[in-house]
Amino acid sequence: MPLGKKLNGTLRSFIERQPVFFVATAAETGRVNLSPKGADTLRILDDNRIMWLNLSGSGNETAGHIRACNRMTLMFCAFTGDALILRVYGQASVIHPRDDGWADALAAFPDLAGSRQVFDMIIDGVQTSCGTGVPVMELDHQRLHEELTPFYADMGPDGVKDYWRRKNVETIDGFPTGLFED
Repeated sequence: MPLGKKLNGTLRSFIERQPVFFVATAAETGRVNLSPKGADTLRILDDNRIMWLNLSGSGNETAGHIRACNRMTLMFCAFTGDALILRVYGQASVIHPRDDGWADALAAFPDLAGSRQVFDMIIDGVQTSCGTGVPVMELDHQRLHEELTPFYADMGPDGVKDYWRRKNVETIDGFPTGLFED
């Protein structure tokens, strides 16, 4: 399929129905990172812009890659209904808790323990493909409120920052993630 320049109502509706999406980033050297994301952590601001909330995890590859090279690809797959894959290509920036725009960006999302960054992506292309190789699957439930957010809520804000210092200040290839920089 040819590369389109922006989302439209049909693609926006498709994105909003998906319980999971995938984020791919890479610096010029090192590993390509591909991460699954879920829950209520993505917002379509308009046909040319998407923001998503990044929760704490054992790594922080996306932030380090975006600092090194701001390319980002989001992929959405239809696991139910008609087959479809949508890739959204763009340039992203990172909003950290220390940044002036953090409170405004975070206000678009639910209050979730372990909220680490918001990624703001300007779309420069969209592409669909058939998706007939993707299996049909049923969503049982999200693990967010059973496992992820209680883990970080129990740590408290200072414990989460300590966790970030131990696990999230650089990528596995040694790129800084900018989590504590001015």
